[in-house]
Amino acid sequence: MIKNLTKHGNSLALVIEKPVLELLGADAKTQFKITTDGKALILTPVTDDERQNAFDKALKDINEQYSDALRKLAE
Repeated sequence: MIKNLTKHGNSLALVIEKPVLELLGADAKTQFKITTDGKALILTPVTDDERQNAFDKALKDINEQYSDALRKLAE
């Protein structure tokens, strides 16, 4: 995916589409850690233990509730 920066006041912004945010489990309130290797920006959503635990519980519940359907989809 190739993106252009967008002028935002005296700064430039990178717009991240909703499907990418959903994939990362991020929203407008999510903080991102920004690092670079000198050639590329690396954006990593900051997660806390509580959020990770809630995600793990939701994933476990979904896997238990829909295990048969998920297994059939994987075949």
